[in-house]
Amino acid sequence: MSNLAKTLESIHHPFKPIKDSNSKILILGSFPSVASREQDFYYSHPRNRFWEVLGRLFEYKDLRTKNHEEKITFLLTQKIALYDVCAECTITKSSDGSIKNPKPILLESLLQNTQIQHIFLNGKKAAQIYQKAFKDSKVTSLPHTTLPSTSPANAKWNLERLCQEWRAILIALRNKNEIY
Repeated sequence: MSNLAKTLESIHHPFKPIKDSNSKILILGSFPSVASREQDFYYSHPRNRFWEVLGRLFEYKDLRTKNHEEKITFLLTQKIALYDVCAECTITKSSDGSIKNPKPILLESLLQNTQIQHIFLNGKKAAQIYQKAFKDSKVTSLPHTTLPSTSPANAKWNLERLCQEWRAILIALRNKNEIY
């Protein structure tokens, strides 16, 4: 098989969702990058700012450098669930722009046995896939917010601007009793 053919084959999502019965919000990315797939964990590209943004928002020093188990514990302690909107897709390297034939996750199943009240989408591609896949679904009655991507490809957003926008997750967690 040629290298081109290998880059165009459909890839199944390699990770399990991070969630538990106390999860109040869900953050959905698009699909794991090559670096994340190689490291077998979410947002593992060294220049992706996801863990740095969350660490700053929750005043958790050096979250970016913590191991997988510590990051999972952090997310669950903060009542955050994490997954991606694509269960499977065709993707070239790590480019969201190259995603083709996205097969969405089973969102209703993902939400079962949680207290999730708000969905946050990490970037425009995740939002685009989410809106197309779930436009006629009952789950879309949950509020969802598109946040700027933490990807290094989103260089026009510096860390400070990202943190400012991502504060929306703090508001949603604080307003957990609010009826949407």
